[in-house]
Amino acid sequence: MAGFIARRLAQFIPVLLLAAIGVWVLVYALPGDPASVLGGLQASPEQLAAIRERLGLDQPVWEQFATWLRHALTGDLGRSTSSGHPVTSLLADRVPATVQLAVIAMVLVVLIAVPLGTVVALAPRSPAGRVVKGYLSLSLAAPPFWLGLLLVLGFSVGLHALPSAAQYVPLWTDPVAALRNSLLPAVALAVYAGSVLARFVATSLSEAMESEYVRTARAKGAGETVVVVRHALRNSLLPTLTVGALQLGSLLGGAVIIEVLFSYPGLGRLLYTAISDRDYAVLQGAVLFVVAVFLVLNLLVDVLYAVLDPRIRLR
Repeated sequence: MAGFIARRLAQFIPVLLLAAIGVWVLVYALPGDPASVLGGLQASPEQLAAIRERLGLDQPVWEQFATWLRHALTGDLGRSTSSGHPVTSLLADRVPATVQLAVIAMVLVVLIAVPLGTVVALAPRSPAGRVVKGYLSLSLAAPPFWLGLLLVLGFSVGLHALPSAAQYVPLWTDPVAALRNSLLPAVALAVYAGSVLARFVATSLSEAMESEYVRTARAKGAGETVVVVRHALRNSLLPTLTVGALQLGSLLGGAVIIEVLFSYPGLGRLLYTAISDRDYAVLQGAVLFVVAVFLVLNLLVDVLYAVLDPRIRLR
């Protein structure tokens, strides 16, 4: 097991380095100039040149990247060009809000995916199975931001039941207020992701129901509930771990539009503001954090796979 983890860590480090290079290149290639944003429309060429010199943008590209990478390895992601605050402190302020929203949304994803995927797998031609299939098709065709607008119109504007502008309230300080502020954006994120995961659960469970160990369990006299829950569903969820981890990563990094729509003070809204302000330091730090989260989640899934299935350790 230790050798397996060491091999995965050896792969993790170069991939993270390549990801850092990719983040730098993509952010650097964005149109616009932070100096023009800071200087304003009335800034003279001399003022713009002074701003670029102060930010280090007058240096060669490779030298800018080497300086940024050297500082990033020590935990220093630079300072925001618009606010002057350290990027690490900005991330520390916004990441807990996004993590809480992603966790609540992931709980909803599981509550959507497992029951609906089970119904489709066990009774695909029944009335319930057909209804679930129709729901999955509709939910996959509905973009999360469109669903978010409908939720705002229905529950905020129409019923006045939930706030349209969500605030971050830590779950451990006031659970009721935290759920009231997080429920609408979490549902908007969870419906699409839950439908994607439900299809994987249905496919995996359908294959498991045709396996030899299920037929053996039935031959031994096990009830259908025991066969489905203890044998088929338990084993079928293993292949969906990777998809679930990717969904969690997308909830952490892909909630930009939803957080802007609900004015939620999380990482997605920070990314949106950084793009609008051409704040390279914040943009690079936030995107690198999201990439690192994806890589860490994949690493954890690999380790969990190895724990659950010892054959994988030999690969």
